[in-house]
Amino acid sequence: MTKLTWDNAAWISAALFRDLGLKTGQMVKITAGETEIVIPAIEAPGHVTNSITLPMGYGETNGLGYVGNGRGFNVFPLRKNANQFVISGAKIEVLSDVYELAITQDQNTMEGRAVYREGTEAQFDKEPDFAQKTGMDGHIPPNISFYKGQVGVKSETNPDGFDYEHEHQWGMSIDLSKCIGCTACIVACQSENNIPVVGKDQVVKGRIMQWIRMDRYFAVSKWGEEEANADDVMRSPTAEQLENAEMVHQPMACQQCEAAPCETVCPVNATVHTEDGLNAMAYNRCIGTRYCANNCPYIARRFNWFDYNKRPLDELYWGPLSSKDKTGMRESMKLQKNPNVTVRMRGVIEKCTYCVQRLEASKIEQKQKQRDSKDFRIPTDRVKVACQQACPAEAIEFGDLADEKSSVNKAKASPRNYPVLKYIGTQPRTSYLARLRNPNPEMPGAEAVAAWSAHQI
Repeated sequence: MTKLTWDNAAWISAALFRDLGLKTGQMVKITAGETEIVIPAIEAPGHVTNSITLPMGYGETNGLGYVGNGRGFNVFPLRKNANQFVISGAKIEVLSDVYELAITQDQNTMEGRAVYREGTEAQFDKEPDFAQKTGMDGHIPPNISFYKGQVGVKSETNPDGFDYEHEHQWGMSIDLSKCIGCTACIVACQSENNIPVVGKDQVVKGRIMQWIRMDRYFAVSKWGEEEANADDVMRSPTAEQLENAEMVHQPMACQQCEAAPCETVCPVNATVHTEDGLNAMAYNRCIGTRYCANNCPYIARRFNWFDYNKRPLDELYWGPLSSKDKTGMRESMKLQKNPNVTVRMRGVIEKCTYCVQRLEASKIEQKQKQRDSKDFRIPTDRVKVACQQACPAEAIEFGDLADEKSSVNKAKASPRNYPVLKYIGTQPRTSYLARLRNPNPEMPGAEAVAAWSAHQI
């Protein structure tokens, strides 16, 4: 899982990549027989040594438009026939040129923070609530709020102590044991909420717009030259350790915090809390200070640097905005927008809304059906958000925290349930279920698997 976008590159194992003295994006010449290609290289932890993977389907020059033409490098010339997918006896030569790759995640470790948590079945049997004691969570003092209604009374059906005075209180749970990292949630969210594609140039500058991202981390049984411990979590793994690194992935979006750090710093009250627990955005009030994005510990807010939904990618830097011949979206893109979701403009912040348009539509529908009885509560688990609906593994549970029968309450009642960065006191409405592994003790490397689960990644 390289986190590479827009281009292809030669995937090279960590040991070979470092033995060759390569940098990310450095060009290499690969020769097979009398044919040679030049392509950038990227380090791929977990890749087998002394072999290279070359993704195909790139390097097109005609017929694919601005998005498809000239993207990546054509590796088809290395093949002798259409059915050949494995080539042996190839040679690699390091070149001096460096090609800029658009990579959406640079760090490979959690840097000492227990963001992703996992354990073995044996560990779970011995200590079912191990996920709630990992990292700093096990010894933080009780969180007492100064704000009335911010923290309610804790109970079995309300373990987080949220204020359930109003009729709906939305929340989400993501099961890391079920998540397969397919990113279907990202695609569904992008389609549902009119999230723009920003192009390679903007990705390189860190301006991705997707409301959900799929973080990935690599775990090793030993950290550096010694086993990991509380004083050694920042050390980088060696190339040999990355050869057999365990990769884990975690979907991350706005956590819909009860005590949201973004809300307290907005000078115009553009990000506010709704009665049903959503951390909402009022786009027409936002003036683009980006204080909220700087104050978000989950890096979940996105800033519109351009009118992405008005212009093609090759015209983002054109101006002025008022010129009709330099603005406007191509006809093929206009019908892709969801008419129930606001199209954001340049200069405003956006983020996950728990698909508020679906929530409001369900409320209206329920009011129409129950006009006489005045029972306007949405039936249990009736409404589904886009990411939940698209998840093939059913890893996402969404629902009403005020409904004792809801699936999300059942998920949050699990001892595996934990909030990310609990110790900073944001009280997120989105929580995770720690991943459970069940390695066969008779298999080689089973002890290493247990060690991966026992310490921070």
